[in-house]
Amino acid sequence: MSIYRQAQYLLNAHKLSQLPEDKGIEVAFAGRSNAGKSSAINAITGQRGLARTSKTPGRTQHIVLFTLDEDRRLVDLPGYGYAKVPLAMKLHWQKTLERYLHTRKCLHGLILMMDIRHPLTEFDQHMLNWCNQSNMPVHILLTKADKLSYGKAMMVLQQVRKSIAENNTIQLFSALKRTGIEEVQTRLNDFF
Repeated sequence: MSIYRQAQYLLNAHKLSQLPEDKGIEVAFAGRSNAGKSSAINAITGQRGLARTSKTPGRTQHIVLFTLDEDRRLVDLPGYGYAKVPLAMKLHWQKTLERYLHTRKCLHGLILMMDIRHPLTEFDQHMLNWCNQSNMPVHILLTKADKLSYGKAMMVLQQVRKSIAENNTIQLFSALKRTGIEEVQTRLNDFF
């Protein structure tokens, strides 16, 4: 049985002080509010309702942690960019996200999710730049790959691959069609 099928909800943290002790290994999922982070976590773990999904962008309003075992956790970060929430809430998320990324010693990798129809937004570029400067390993999921033909999806994959650092990895992913799940699980294994 895959370690990811054993994932269990641990907690929601509105502030960093609510996170568990900074030990073990965490891999975080980041991306725009509508990139499909929660859907990807559900697909990767094979559990439909583990991470809460919504058609309304910006529903993940906390740092949500899921345990795989005593030492390993998946982290669903609040989305950045578009979300129908008050400005004060957006600013809180931004500060909390920055502090999490800069201070969390047990963070060993980042899964950066980009909607394949809108890759490499300004926010995505900022995240990639920070990760590269911090030597944080990044694996990019071009989500919602089912929305494009295979040929068009491969074109976007090649274009984005040319625009990112060589040490970053990238793949096509569709939670709906269950495309790319084994590939991202393999990459997660490398992070853990």
